[in-house]
Amino acid sequence: MSGHSKWSTIKHQKAIEDAKKGVAFTKIAKKIHIAVKKVNSGDPEANPYLRTVLDEARSVNMPSENIKRAIDKVLGAGGAGASEEVTYEAYGLGGVGVMITAFTDNRNRTASEISAILNRHDAKLGGPGSVSYMKQLSPVPTVTLSEDDMNRTKGLLEALEDNEDVVDVWSNLAGL
Repeated sequence: MSGHSKWSTIKHQKAIEDAKKGVAFTKIAKKIHIAVKKVNSGDPEANPYLRTVLDEARSVNMPSENIKRAIDKVLGAGGAGASEEVTYEAYGLGGVGVMITAFTDNRNRTASEISAILNRHDAKLGGPGSVSYMKQLSPVPTVTLSEDDMNRTKGLLEALEDNEDVVDVWSNLAGL
């Protein structure tokens, strides 16, 4: 038995699905902000970054009104110019390099949240360039860990991705 009624069960399931969609839409909206800011153009024909993000938005059925609102917000409709893209570099267990890209309107809040997540998972912030050079190497050096360390590192990456400001997480961990 569902407890109260069939409608109650449907309502709760719909709320869970809507929350998941909201999280996905927020992440894509932030990616749209970054793409528009990089080229300073809201035209997908002139902005290849925006084009790829719009493809991703369509794949999760993001409404076109939300896409248009995100583009307009960056282009100046409403005085939204304070948001910026921030990249953090960190080292996890076994020297796993992690690059975290966040889009935030408050650098201090985001830095403290990222630092707290890293500390909870036995990881440390690195200096500028400490991990980014690995991403540019060809092929990228990978790290293999024990099963336990692999699970703990996956937990770190999932925790970082759950942060509302984080847009992208890159790691050189083999098997991810």
